[in-house]
Amino acid sequence: MKKYIKFLDYLVKGIYAGIMIGIAGCVYLSVENHIVGSFLFALGLLTICMYGMNLYTGKIGYVLINKLDYLIELLLTLIGNFIGTFIVGRLILLTRFKAIGKVAHDIGKLKLNDNLLSIFILAFFCGILMYIAVNNHKKISGEIGKYIGIFLCVMVFILCGFEHSIANMFYFSLGSLWSLKTLLYVFIMVLGNSCGSILFAWFYNRFYKN
Repeated sequence: MKKYIKFLDYLVKGIYAGIMIGIAGCVYLSVENHIVGSFLFALGLLTICMYGMNLYTGKIGYVLINKLDYLIELLLTLIGNFIGTFIVGRLILLTRFKAIGKVAHDIGKLKLNDNLLSIFILAFFCGILMYIAVNNHKKISGEIGKYIGIFLCVMVFILCGFEHSIANMFYFSLGSLWSLKTLLYVFIMVLGNSCGSILFAWFYNRFYKN
């Protein structure tokens, strides 16, 4: 029974993290200045780290130092992230702010018209930045350092146009773009995020961690 409660906790924490990414996506789509939008988007990851929510791109790098059952946590986290982002995306379409759905649609179409190798590479770099952001929050003792790492990494990945699989789940949901092709692209994004995060985590564990 305790095992199933733990699994439910993983899912719920993943849903809440997805909701926060959805809210962050809303503010990014609502402002014209991309620098300001990228700064405000970081509130999503900051909240996730502060409140102990489960974000797939923040957890996948730790697969190297966990037991095999950590894969279950990752899977439930990913499912929860999708549910959370989908809920926010569809609910926003029922409000007076539904106009940002057109912005999300245009962004999503741009991504879906890219080739898969490009998507993987851009997701790979995003994975590196997400591991750095979350790991800095875990390891740095000073509050300022924790927060600066999150905001800088998030702003860099957004301004560079790197692909964040969970954020894109929100854009695809808000932009009503889900299809078999979309699922394939999200899979490549998840794969790229995972490889980037794991590779940088390997470097950290091998050469830096005391």
